[in-house]
Amino acid sequence: MIDLSRRSLLATGTLGLGAFALPGFAAAESVMAARGFTHAVASGEPGPDEMLLWTRYIPVSGDSAELKVELAEAADFARVVASGAQITGPWRDWTAKITVTGLKPGRTYHYRFVAPDGSFSPVGTTRTLPDDAARSFRAAIFSCSNMGFGWFNAYGHAAARNDLDLWIHLGDYFYEYALGEYPYSTQAVAGRVPQPAGELIHLADYRLRYASYRADPDLQALHLRLPMLAQWDDHESANDSWEGGAENHDPVKEGDWNDRRAAAIQAYREWMPVSDEPWKAYDIGTLATLYRTESRLLARTRQREIEEFLKTPDVTVALKNFRDRDWQDPAVTMLGSQQEAWLAHGLRTSVKAGKRWQVVGFGTVMGDLHTPADALSWLSTNAGERAQGYVNAGIAAAKLGMPNNYDSWGGYPAARRRFLESARAADANLVVITGDSHNAWAFDLAQGGNATGVEFAGHSVTSPGYENALAADPAQIARSLVAANPELKWCDTSRRGYMAMTITPDRVANDWLFVDSVRVRSAKASVGHSVVVQRGRRAMMS
Repeated sequence: MIDLSRRSLLATGTLGLGAFALPGFAAAESVMAARGFTHAVASGEPGPDEMLLWTRYIPVSGDSAELKVELAEAADFARVVASGAQITGPWRDWTAKITVTGLKPGRTYHYRFVAPDGSFSPVGTTRTLPDDAARSFRAAIFSCSNMGFGWFNAYGHAAARNDLDLWIHLGDYFYEYALGEYPYSTQAVAGRVPQPAGELIHLADYRLRYASYRADPDLQALHLRLPMLAQWDDHESANDSWEGGAENHDPVKEGDWNDRRAAAIQAYREWMPVSDEPWKAYDIGTLATLYRTESRLLARTRQREIEEFLKTPDVTVALKNFRDRDWQDPAVTMLGSQQEAWLAHGLRTSVKAGKRWQVVGFGTVMGDLHTPADALSWLSTNAGERAQGYVNAGIAAAKLGMPNNYDSWGGYPAARRRFLESARAADANLVVITGDSHNAWAFDLAQGGNATGVEFAGHSVTSPGYENALAADPAQIARSLVAANPELKWCDTSRRGYMAMTITPDRVANDWLFVDSVRVRSAKASVGHSVVVQRGRRAMMS
């Protein structure tokens, strides 16, 4: 088991690309004294004429340093076409983010950082968003990357492709738990042990977890290869987080939630190739407008946890009271009124500007999902009382016309209705992309009985899904789920991987790719399912 010390990773002794693949890595003396460019490079926030470029550099002195960045169309950097500079230091964990402008649309660039001593970072490639002449655009879509459960083979597979323009991460880029909590020690994969060992609470903890994850060879390879658009979900801070707290936060033992939230946000903005805007729109020529949203830390109303209902004398009565009182409350919000207004206005603006598609990324699943009546038969014969209670609660909720998850959009029906109504009012060709659930789903979204858009919900990079708790054949589970949920057209509840979405003027196609395994490192993956939606249909082709 690799046991990277706190000091080594704060100094970022990761040896760069391939660190987690090296035997005896933790014992190497060079790890403890590592300096220079520690985590390669990354790019993000693409535009047709600009790009944000990221690196981390620690000088021998451990003090501040001025870094320069160079971009060129050729790999030899014979002609530098854009450049920039920034001073970094311990106040920002020695990370640097430089936005360069004056680039050409739909163009691939090579870039590198230059240190004060003249040394160079590894060379990355990035690609600007296209102009109006573009006829196709393809993005890989990821979520839920828990290092302890296995290798990031999905990243490695995507990094080896030559047909992608962008990669999108919809949240849970890492997990905040202490070692042995999630995954349990018996579930963890040897050599996949991130630091620190304890739960992430303070700024130093979050920084160290990023340093640990960013040492992964496949994650580094994808960052080196393509620009990224990222938004956080809950585990970048704490499980089931909301504006005022989280399920995995104890204010008595762990302090003020606002302090922890601020630390999580600061570390995220330091370590990720992202701008500081909490939400943002990106035009992909005339093909589409892509919307990056924030649905966790800034305005989300506290969600109900299923445990609350399990602890009541009568689960059905408690669920009925919730349904009839708080569940439909219009004040309960996922995005907050400011972001809701921005998104509604943005959809209208995009349609009026002639963009063919409106693609909105959310952290959690939007499609209506109820527990089938036969779900108890999915459990193994030795399933515990807690697992049976969860399934029974889901069945009881379904009989009351309620979904089985209140941390997703299922817990925010009024907010969901407002969003879908705004999409219909804008006459949007809506495609929603989501993550969080660890499983793969394809939904036709409807509002008021009218087809409103489609949802491609992605499976996890490594985090386990339904298969971790159920014994039934996944094909049986999928058939039952589809039969019980009119919006659900297909699902897979047993495999890991990523999505690849292709946008053209008249259709959007989505592939769900499944890796062979996450228990061993392998670049093998294959398309397990594909769907297509035609412009104007607002529903997937059958």
